[in-house]
Amino acid sequence: MYRRGARALGVVVGLAAICGVALAHGGTLRDATQQELAVPTWLFLSTGGAVVGASFLLASFVTDRAFVAAVHGWTRRLPAPRRLLAWVGRVAGLVGFVGVVVTGLFGPSDSLRNAAIMLVWVGWWAGLVMATYLVGNAWPAVDPFRTLTRPVARVAPEPIRDLSPGRAAWTSAVFLLVLVWVEVVSPLAEDPPLLATAALGYLAVATVGVLAVGHGEWFDRVDPLARLFRTYGAVAPVQRTEDGLRLRLPAARLTDSIVSTPGDVAFVVALLWGTTFDGLVATPAWASLARVVVPLGVPALVLYPAALFVGFLGFHRLYWWSAHAARETAPTYTDARTLAVRFVPSLLAIAAGYHLAHYLVYFLSLSPALVGALLAPLNPPTARTLVLPGWLSAVGVAAVLLGHLLAIWVAHGTAYDQFPGRLQAIRSQYPLTAVMILYTMASLWIVGQPEVTPPFL
Repeated sequence: MYRRGARALGVVVGLAAICGVALAHGGTLRDATQQELAVPTWLFLSTGGAVVGASFLLASFVTDRAFVAAVHGWTRRLPAPRRLLAWVGRVAGLVGFVGVVVTGLFGPSDSLRNAAIMLVWVGWWAGLVMATYLVGNAWPAVDPFRTLTRPVARVAPEPIRDLSPGRAAWTSAVFLLVLVWVEVVSPLAEDPPLLATAALGYLAVATVGVLAVGHGEWFDRVDPLARLFRTYGAVAPVQRTEDGLRLRLPAARLTDSIVSTPGDVAFVVALLWGTTFDGLVATPAWASLARVVVPLGVPALVLYPAALFVGFLGFHRLYWWSAHAARETAPTYTDARTLAVRFVPSLLAIAAGYHLAHYLVYFLSLSPALVGALLAPLNPPTARTLVLPGWLSAVGVAAVLLGHLLAIWVAHGTAYDQFPGRLQAIRSQYPLTAVMILYTMASLWIVGQPEVTPPFL
């Protein structure tokens, strides 16, 4: 699977070389939303690590299994016209896709006035993703690629090959990392025609995927966008079940067995690292490092993907270390693979918290420009952005901490579900808590840095 990932990366390297000048997805959008955190770095880093550590100690005092199970198992049915909502979502997705293509090809060249740029980066990647983990996952209904490829599935119902669940998940993880890299190094937020072409290109990839493995297999297991939204949706309070929509406490579903293979573990880690990498390359520290390394002979087109995949491997191996270490601290005869699969959903709360920290101010600042571009897509008014109060930058810190606190509680509930002994359940969380503290410190450090344009791209 790593060999396939290398082939896919080689293809994208060629595409990126053709793109020319590259910018991270923020580009001028980032320049319009910059804010700096008015808190000393040492203070919020040490405080953040201490808060996560203290939350683990407090959670350790909750040893009543019935209470823990009742909290995570609480649910209420939500009456909703599912068919109507699905139909509305499908129409909205198709209209949005056509709008991206048309306004990308024929709309204004100014990023802040182009409806394609604003809809994709502000409305979709920031707004819809935030709504997915804050409310619920509507992407299966909205997804235009799923809708547009249904006729292909009817014409060619027999897939070319079958993929095992683990291999499909690994493929999805590699695809996600490639998409993150393309997002960072390509001028998709500066070039509307290129963005429209990329949307059509992704539709072509989805069509090939449906022909290769089948419509259901592609969108249920392989497609990185569908898996990303489904994975983030597990954090949300509104969950879709066989008997309709149900309300649960935020992140409560993460204690369920929502992943089943090491490939699923890789995708969750890739999701967490992808958002981290997106923020990392926009920090002054990364800019300084790149300005040292590139003149030494390391091309930027090698440095950026190398950092992406090395960072992923570091996050991946660090998490697997915690799974192996848990067998010693617990102790237990349960193998590390089972523990890794069982506990990895807790990381999704961290990923959601960091995404919220990374994009909330971005979304709020650019929302007036988004509305203006959508109301008059081919001739929008002069773009405006909101000037937000400085204290709002602290919301990012709060989001990161809240995500980690939820992750601690999810891991606590999972441990009590997995292990028969109370002390065993508590001790099993030691290594994972240590890893979470490291993730917290890294996330808070990135959130606290002023954003700069990545150099040499």
